[in-house]
Amino acid sequence: MPEACNDLRVFNDFERNPELLKKFDKVLSALSAAAIFADVQYRTGVMDSAIKPAFRSKVTGQAVTVQLSKGDLVDPLKALEMGQEGDVIVVDAGGDLNTSVCGGLMGGLAQNRGIRGMIVDGAGRDTDELEEINWPIWTRAITPRGTHTMFSERREELSINVPIACGGVVVNPGDFIVADLMGVVVVPLESAEEVVRLAQEQADREVATRAWVAQGKTVEDLLNEFGRI
Repeated sequence: MPEACNDLRVFNDFERNPELLKKFDKVLSALSAAAIFADVQYRTGVMDSAIKPAFRSKVTGQAVTVQLSKGDLVDPLKALEMGQEGDVIVVDAGGDLNTSVCGGLMGGLAQNRGIRGMIVDGAGRDTDELEEINWPIWTRAITPRGTHTMFSERREELSINVPIACGGVVVNPGDFIVADLMGVVVVPLESAEEVVRLAQEQADREVATRAWVAQGKTVEDLLNEFGRI
């Protein structure tokens, strides 16, 4: 049930699935994990290619979604209170390229709660600090300009765990996120069990295919053995 709060328009939660997350973690260890999940979803669920990691990173987790008020962005600190171990915060900041909504201190606080990273349709900052603590963000831009501070006594206009659009993809609370050096893929919660099964199968096939390539096999050999390249 939504919980009323003076600073929030909507404040929801969702049920986590740690056993399913372990399956996503296993596939994440494969090469090109985001590409694997994109392939098995018939190339759907892929965020805009402009949303990139601030440094070399990969992460998977269930989405804590944040909807910010366009034109009056705030740091989504309330999301840290709701986030749990294994979560990834996903923020619709309206694609704003000039105002950061996440940085080093937020990353440290989130890391203390076991939150794995943040995806922002907008901007971030403090990338040196974030890289030092190994807490990854994916954003459209990096800028030193931040939002107004938590001490400004302005109302925080945001909603947490509602359906949002991030990088051109609908993200619902609890959906699975897979992000790496290439970009970000969203796996809807309702299809996550089947998608991760297919992703693991493809990851295993690709290990076998790479072994064949290393042995000097030809394209014809690969097609005969695997039916695809």
